Amino acid sequence: MTAFVKSRLLAFRYAFQGWWYVLRTQKNAWIHAVASLGVMCVGLWLGLPARDWAVLILTIALVWSAEFLNTSIEAVVDLASPSHHPLAKVGKDVGAAAVLIAAGAAVLVGVLILGPPLWMKIVALWAAVYSG
Repeated sequence: MTAFVKSRLLAFRYAFQGWWYVLRTQKNAWIHAVASLGVMCVGLWLGLPARDWAVLILTIALVWSAEFLNTSIEAVVDLASPSHHPLAKVGKDVGAAAVLIAAGAAVLVGVLILGPPLWMKIVALWAAVYSG
């Protein structure tokens, strides 16, 4: 049992090392981090219901997962093909496209979930400020 627990702890350690590698080396990861935090702060401010949170969390996880997979694809391609090769470019470009698709979907989900309550809150604040 002790070996099992140690191996699971090591697995978590390696996963967090991977996460830290992505944050250290990928500029887009910081954009994802700021966007993720921004969405969560707006969601808290709006008091979103649990179902909306579930969709937002899954969407955020999708974008992060795509970024992590893209980073791992790039590392493996660089290892396997240190010189420029057309197929290496294809692998990297397709990985980047996956991140783009996930990020685009996340923007649409964010607009659909956050847009209406955010608009109502802004209109209410605007009315309160300018109603005299």
